[in-house]
Amino acid sequence: MLSSSRRRFVLGLSGAAALAALPRSGQTADYPTRPIRLVLPYGAGGAGDQIGRPWVDKMSLLLGPTVVDYIGGAGGAIGAASVARDEPDGYSLLLGNGSTQVIIPLTAANPGYSVGDFRAIYRLISSALVFAVHPTVPAANLRELIAYAKANPGKLSYGTPGIATGNHLVGESFKQQAGGLDIVHVPYRGIAQATNDLVSGQISLVIGVMSVQLQELGRAGKVRLLAVTPEKRLSGAPEIPTAVESGMPDLRYEGWFGIFAPRATDDAIIERIAQATRLAMADPALQAAYRAQGMEPDSDSGPDQFQRIVEATTASLAPVIKSIGLSNL
Repeated sequence: MLSSSRRRFVLGLSGAAALAALPRSGQTADYPTRPIRLVLPYGAGGAGDQIGRPWVDKMSLLLGPTVVDYIGGAGGAIGAASVARDEPDGYSLLLGNGSTQVIIPLTAANPGYSVGDFRAIYRLISSALVFAVHPTVPAANLRELIAYAKANPGKLSYGTPGIATGNHLVGESFKQQAGGLDIVHVPYRGIAQATNDLVSGQISLVIGVMSVQLQELGRAGKVRLLAVTPEKRLSGAPEIPTAVESGMPDLRYEGWFGIFAPRATDDAIIERIAQATRLAMADPALQAAYRAQGMEPDSDSGPDQFQRIVEATTASLAPVIKSIGLSNL
């Protein structure tokens, strides 16, 4: 049996050979000739690391030296703005998500960039939000949660990682679509503290990214997982119904992380990065690593597909942002 290092070497050779066989033209004839930089717009050790570093490792095998550059601050806006201003030559890329690419440009007064300043290259992973309630809340599904909230206005509270996060917008959309529920939003600086307060009963509900931790808490009976927000059930948690199945046909949301370049980057460079990423994402070991973290890897993305996802996210969140007055924060 091959050692893990030997296996990586063999996979790198085969992947590089496959990539070398693809046609080159124009600006990609010699691309890349120097290290590629992937900006992670958050600090080290978070989800950006868990998603971006495996991609960097794969690109180092397939394209050439690829490095991580941490540029955190302003919820991701500082790192995103730095890439938007860089030369559109394929050497400065961004690991972006729904917050950096959609929510911040729509809510911040002066983020330093706009929705249209980037080109989507490849969605690496998607993630689901889940409605998790404390066991004392008498609801086994979203329908019962809605009925209880209507009968007890102001009694329930829900926690999220902060104001103007995707979690917050999904929570407000849920309240609106259910007829204007009176549930108090409690913003935290991260989902960990919100989850702790849910387990201890300080808040009634958390709208959080589906994770191994929440699944374990659900199995232990410390929280109850009512519904997830993607259109389809999760392969890793098929027992949890979707919000759509639970009577909320318009409550659909998927988080995502992916690779972006400055808007004026040449088509051929965009496609070459996408081709290399598609090869990398076909690796079963990489897929398993992402799934172990509660994420769903995308093995069949690309610039056009990913751009449509970004546009759909913008179309779904913009009305909610406007309705609750989050513009120009």
